[in-house]
Amino acid sequence: MKKIESGGRTVEISSRDKTFYPDSGLTKGDILDYYLQIADYILPHLKNRPVTMHRFPDGIGDKEFYQKQAPGYFPGWIDLVKVKNRDGGVTEYVLCNNRETLIYLVNQSSIVIHTWLSKKKRLENPDRMIFDLDPAGDDFEIVKDAAKKLKRLLGDEMNLENYIMTTGSRGLHVVVPLSDYVSFEKSQEFSRFAAEIMVEREPDKFTTNVRKEKRKAKLYIDTARNAFGQTAIAPYSLRALKNAPIATPLEWGELDNPGLDPQTYHIKNIFRRLGQKSDPWKKMGQDRVSLKSLESLLEKFQSQDSN
Repeated sequence: MKKIESGGRTVEISSRDKTFYPDSGLTKGDILDYYLQIADYILPHLKNRPVTMHRFPDGIGDKEFYQKQAPGYFPGWIDLVKVKNRDGGVTEYVLCNNRETLIYLVNQSSIVIHTWLSKKKRLENPDRMIFDLDPAGDDFEIVKDAAKKLKRLLGDEMNLENYIMTTGSRGLHVVVPLSDYVSFEKSQEFSRFAAEIMVEREPDKFTTNVRKEKRKAKLYIDTARNAFGQTAIAPYSLRALKNAPIATPLEWGELDNPGLDPQTYHIKNIFRRLGQKSDPWKKMGQDRVSLKSLESLLEKFQSQDSN
């Protein structure tokens, strides 16, 4: 047992020597040390967002489970938010707003952190729109190609600021920051429409078909995360995969690096990267898209489509 002091709180740490990543020998202590060191980068992306914990009590490769409801034994100093479920019930989600909460969650074996696309004060209004580019196989070139073309559509044709991130798993996320007054319904409508434009332009490469057996070898442009209660992998979260890859925000020019893949950045090289450049998403909140802009763009492009 070891204790970590943070923010005037004492968090007791257990089983630091337990192996969490068998292939690379990374222990729970290594994971805790990572999140302590990355805290200043990850916390701004977590602040006031409901968190879904992805827990691995005995490390990856063993039993795992997702947990939305904060257990009753969690300390009272952890910030929570009550969310009314569509079935009438209530779920109390954790808000990971500080270093001590982050430490506590990781000590609960929450290796992977998923967050909502909206924040506590306006749960019905997302501040991020996400396009998840999911390849059918291991060909990452088609993912990079899709991201560049989506950037041209959103940025050059629609004049929307957009950002890029490796997921640490198989693909890329393209993210558009939104104002606080865009609804999930409007975000989903717009993202689906943009994805369909991509498919119409290159139907042999891209698809929006939810059913895997219908996609064949095409890249799936997934916009389903743009809905109330849905989550996305948090920037700088670890993934429960060999070598502990990390979801890593990128600069757009990095897609031209032939050596880039969705797991390029991992627990052993991420701090070398961060020592050379700042977080590319640091100023994301300054470029948010208004509801009026989305509605105007939808009207404009739907009109073009009908002609």
